[in-house]
Amino acid sequence: MKLANALADRAEIQKQIENVKTRLMNNAKVQDGEETSEDPNLLLIEFDLLTEQLEELIQRINITNTQTLSDGMSMTALLAHRDILRIKVATLQRFVNEASTKTNRYSRSEILIKSAVDVKPIQKDADDLAKELRELEQRIQELNWTTELL
Repeated sequence: MKLANALADRAEIQKQIENVKTRLMNNAKVQDGEETSEDPNLLLIEFDLLTEQLEELIQRINITNTQTLSDGMSMTALLAHRDILRIKVATLQRFVNEASTKTNRYSRSEILIKSAVDVKPIQKDADDLAKELRELEQRIQELNWTTELL
C-alpha cells in the first residue's frame, strides 16, 4: 500500500470515528420506557475497533515518515517545515494586507494613519515563501504516491 492510500484510509477512519461518536451521544440517554435507536454497547465496540485500526495506521504512517528520505531530510522533517511555511505565509500575507489598507481622511484635522513598514519587501518574502511552500507540497505529494507504507 502506498503512503498516499494510507493517508486516505486514515482520513476515512477518522470520519467513521466522528460518525460513531455522534451516534453514541445520540443514544446515550433514552426516555424511561423507550429504547435507543441503536445499541450503545454495539456502538462502543465499533468505536473501539475503529480506534484500534486508526492507532495501527498512524503508527505505520509515522514509521514510514521517519524512514522516508528526500534530499537527506526525513518526511517528518519535510512535514514540519511545511507546517512552519504555512504559518509564515499566512501571517505575512495577513500583515501585508493590514499594512496596505488605506485609511481615508475626510478633513486635514483627522489623524493620518500610515503603514509602519515598507510593504514591498515583505510582500516579496511572502511570495517567495508561498512558492517554496507550493514546491514542498508537490514534493511531499510525490513522495506520498511513490513510498510504500512500512
